[in-house]
Amino acid sequence: MGASFILFVLMGIPLAFLLAKENLANKWLYEALVTLPLIFPPIAIGFLLLLLLGRNGWIGSYFHHININFIFDFKGLVIAGFISGLPLLVKPLQAAIELFPKAIREASYVSGKNSLQTFIWIVLPSIRPTVIAALLVASARALGEVGITLMLGGNIVGKTDTMSLAIYNAVFDGDYNLALILCAFLIVISIGIFFALNMMASAKRAL
Repeated sequence: MGASFILFVLMGIPLAFLLAKENLANKWLYEALVTLPLIFPPIAIGFLLLLLLGRNGWIGSYFHHININFIFDFKGLVIAGFISGLPLLVKPLQAAIELFPKAIREASYVSGKNSLQTFIWIVLPSIRPTVIAALLVASARALGEVGITLMLGGNIVGKTDTMSLAIYNAVFDGDYNLALILCAFLIVISIGIFFALNMMASAKRAL
C-alpha cells in the first residue's frame, strides 16, 4: 500500500493533470485505459499485464535483460495495487481540475506562470481535500486488490501474499480464526479511512 501510494503521488496526480487538458490528442483513448480497471475483470487485467511484464513480454523482456523482474515479485504487487486504484484517483482529480475556475488560471498565466507552475502552486492547493480523499480511496482499493495481484504475484506465501490473499489462504487452510483477525484488521483500516473522509467532508461543509 505504501509503495502504491508513492506511485499515486508521483504518477497518478500528473496523469490527472495531463488528462484534464482540453486539447490533448487521443484523450478518449487515455481515459478509457485509465478507467479500464473499473469495468474490466481484474483477473483479465492481471493476465494481460502478465503477458506484457513477463520475461518474454513486450515490456518485461527489456527489464529482464537488466535483471529487473515484475512477475512473482514485490514489484508486481506494487504495480497491481497501482493499476487497480488508479481510476479512483485520476477521475476525481481530473474532474476537479477541469472544474477549476478558468479566470484564476488565466490570471496566473498573465502573471508569468506556465500551466505546470499554475497547477502545482495554485490548482493543487485549492483542490487539496479532493486530492487527499482520492489518494485515500485509491490506496484502500490497492490494499484490497486480489485478481491482478494473484496473477502478477502468484500468491507466494511470505513473499507475494497480500492481506486479502492471506485471508483467502487462511480460509483455504481452514484457519478461520486467522481469517477473522485479518478481516478485523481490514475493517479497522476501512473505518479509519471512512472516518477521515467524513471529517474532511464535514470540514468542507463548515467553510
